[in-house]
Amino acid sequence: MEFNKKIGVLGGGSWATAIVKILTENLATVNWWMRDKECADHIKKFHNNPRYIQSIQFEANKLNIDTDLQKIVDDSDIIVVAVPSAFLAQAFDDVEIKGIENKVIISAIKGVIPEYNQIPAEYFNINFKVPWNKIGMIAGPCHAEEVALERLSYLTIACQDEEIAAYVAKAMSCRYINTSTSDDLLGTELSAILKNVYAVASGICHGLGYGDNFQAVLISYAIRETKDFIDAIHAIHRDVKSSAYLGDLLVTAYSQFSRNRNFGSMVGKGYSVRSAQIEMNMVAEGYYAAKGIYEINKKFKVDMPIVDAVYNILYEKISPIMEMRLLSAKLS
Repeated sequence: MEFNKKIGVLGGGSWATAIVKILTENLATVNWWMRDKECADHIKKFHNNPRYIQSIQFEANKLNIDTDLQKIVDDSDIIVVAVPSAFLAQAFDDVEIKGIENKVIISAIKGVIPEYNQIPAEYFNINFKVPWNKIGMIAGPCHAEEVALERLSYLTIACQDEEIAAYVAKAMSCRYINTSTSDDLLGTELSAILKNVYAVASGICHGLGYGDNFQAVLISYAIRETKDFIDAIHAIHRDVKSSAYLGDLLVTAYSQFSRNRNFGSMVGKGYSVRSAQIEMNMVAEGYYAAKGIYEINKKFKVDMPIVDAVYNILYEKISPIMEMRLLSAKLS
């Protein structure tokens, strides 16, 4: 396939860094927006991100890095947005971005935009008038750290426009990345958000001393909750046992690289939410997603005891010991 469309990546974190690495395997040039000028200058000089996954070494001639968001938007046909959900509105609301409605937007965000209580696809459609068929998303299971190690990983590109999904999938396919496509944009995106909440629950249980047996029951109920919720919002035929749903849930709930699991584990061990966030120094999307999904579910009223438990622990300050004891009774 001839890669005749310019792709830009927005974000300077670990996932953005991993996506840029993947794209440079196939593309002659990747446009890359970073807010932090010091980081951008470091990458230009030393060819690695000084703050995230420093082991990734880039070919300098393949990167067009800029801290001017409008320049990267103007110079890109397809924009991969990998800014954490907690900072997305700030990044876009701080400056007036022109022409984004004419671009293809591929979300690599796995959270709810807290200021709007919208999932990323809704945010770009409602606030920037990007047509639904020009919005896509990247789903796992795929940890940035394993991309850096070039361990075999899998990505699903979801978009209503099959040609767009196929193009992005081809651009991200390489020796260590297998890709597939899907037209289930909403279901895939909601599942990607939910799995972070369930990973926080898994971490809390781990921190409290629950074993593998309970974890298996917890995650089996989590995929059922996921199916019930996404079916209530967008009822189409989908196989939630496939990698974009169940696979992404499993790796996020169990992996040593999962920041959401690690965040939950600290909360289970007695850290306050704030102290756990400071200790991690990274964004755990599940924290914001728990509140977002809880609020969205007030409309749909799906039975979601795991989401409710995580919300109660993180936002209502209910004891993790007590809340998980109540949850374990519900799952029996």
